[in-house]
Amino acid sequence: ELISSLRSKLRTLWEERELVLSESRECAERGSALEALVRDVCKPNEFERYMMFIGDLEKVVSLLLCLSSRLARVQDAMRKIDGNTDAEEKQSLNERHKLLSRQREDAKDLKENLDRRERVVSGILAKHLTDQQLQDYRHFVQVKTSLLIEQKDLEEQIKLLEEQLENLEKSIH
Repeated sequence: ELISSLRSKLRTLWEERELVLSESRECAERGSALEALVRDVCKPNEFERYMMFIGDLEKVVSLLLCLSSRLARVQDAMRKIDGNTDAEEKQSLNERHKLLSRQREDAKDLKENLDRRERVVSGILAKHLTDQQLQDYRHFVQVKTSLLIEQKDLEEQIKLLEEQLENLEKSIH
């Protein structure tokens, strides 16, 4: 029953992932249309700023999500430390935790810088786009970020369930 339940949850997560991937494709199409509009109405250096911001948006958000996920796994492993855990493993976990914490703080700084750049890009676009087009741009950035987060979360859940299912099946056989 447990295996059946895990498989059912896994199927549901796979379906959700397909929906998110479909929404991501639609978002990418809106992004392409927006890119063409920005290219048409902005000066080349303004367009370049826009493109750099959009490219960095995905990279920085993905980096933050990845580091947060890795840090959570290390923290989970640290909670499982007991008297049987050797000193070398404890030391290794502590070092990884410190490193990932520093890296996440650096990524947060990158995100703050990206937020400042977004305000600059918004200011540039506000001079060239209609209110509706500017609203579409802001919605695009918001949706793109949300989809990245949702996709990463689903991938993590799927990975966890697949590991649980694999371990359960091994323990039965």
